[in-house]
Amino acid sequence: MKAEKIIYDRNDEAFGIAVFDASGLAEIDIYNDRRAIEGNVYLGKIVKKINLADDRYGFIVDIGDGHEAFLNAYEPALKEANMSEGQSVVVQVLQEKHAEKGAKVVRNIQLVGSYLVYCPFKYDVEYSRKIEDTQKAEQYAKAVREKCNGQEGWILRTMSVDADEQQVVAEMDELRAVYEDIRKKARTLTAPALLYAKENPLFEYIRRYHDSLKEVVVDTPNLEQAVAAVFDGTVTLKKNGFEEYGVDDAIIDALERTVKLKSGGSLQIEETRACVAIDVDSGGIRNVGDIDALNIEAAKEIARQIRLRNLSGKIIIDFAGSSEYRFMKSIIDCLEEELADDACRSRVLGLSRAGNIEILRQRRRPSLRDLYTVECPTCQGTGRVEP
Repeated sequence: MKAEKIIYDRNDEAFGIAVFDASGLAEIDIYNDRRAIEGNVYLGKIVKKINLADDRYGFIVDIGDGHEAFLNAYEPALKEANMSEGQSVVVQVLQEKHAEKGAKVVRNIQLVGSYLVYCPFKYDVEYSRKIEDTQKAEQYAKAVREKCNGQEGWILRTMSVDADEQQVVAEMDELRAVYEDIRKKARTLTAPALLYAKENPLFEYIRRYHDSLKEVVVDTPNLEQAVAAVFDGTVTLKKNGFEEYGVDDAIIDALERTVKLKSGGSLQIEETRACVAIDVDSGGIRNVGDIDALNIEAAKEIARQIRLRNLSGKIIIDFAGSSEYRFMKSIIDCLEEELADDACRSRVLGLSRAGNIEILRQRRRPSLRDLYTVECPTCQGTGRVEP
């Protein structure tokens, strides 16, 4: 996706980030200062040990955000944790609170910089698969390896090859200093406590879309100066940016189950605990050629809605018309193309035996519906009303 404008708007304890491309609003993300944000590091307190399948076990951890987080005792490349109630553990939020489920935390901390990801428990140097200039990536990886201090791991981010090699190497010391500060706080603070707060997500968005981004709208002079220091495009100061650019109205639309298509059909989007179900309604269209065109339009709109609503996990789509592979092949290709540059890893799994197309999307943050609504305590969202 080629973003052209980003709007940042803060209101009390929450702030929002809206991303616009050439066709309009493409992404919305809402953050609450009281919630455990993905990437934050905490000194957690073990509340309870729980048994899992296959003789595994995990822990319920209090990280101080008002919700209990889950920690699996087993993590690849780490010794299995063996702790009891009352013990403290340093953890990082991998997935934020989702629906009625608490956050998922891990011990395998990773600190994200502009050019590198520091992995204290990893013992090699890798680079992003999105880097096209593999020769330059290998050159930078070699420079990072030469500067490694004993056993530590690094991942070169996509932007690293656009920077000077010395800038990349210099960031190694900056991220090591952050990790050392986390360790010092962990030795002195009492659990639960916040050890490290992720940088303002606005700057991650700016880095992600720096190739196409033209304007960033912010709401405070201090943030305007901070953005201007790292962004060469237009920086605009504007209060109530979400209202000014129609983002508030777009959020209301994105909470609706029905999305109208220009061809006359529609999408019905249902978020459940197990999966996201999307049905493509033909709206009375019967001609095979028209249904094919409708499904392609629907596939593009579904990819847009996935980003806009931050739908994640298992996504099951029932397209209109025949579910034979020869009719679905072009739709699968369209979905793969539209989701190829998704910031959250998305995989189009293909056609199921039931004739549905399935997508698996990485879950990192809550969906827009989870951020703005709560489940009905009486019917748990299953109630229906008599006509």
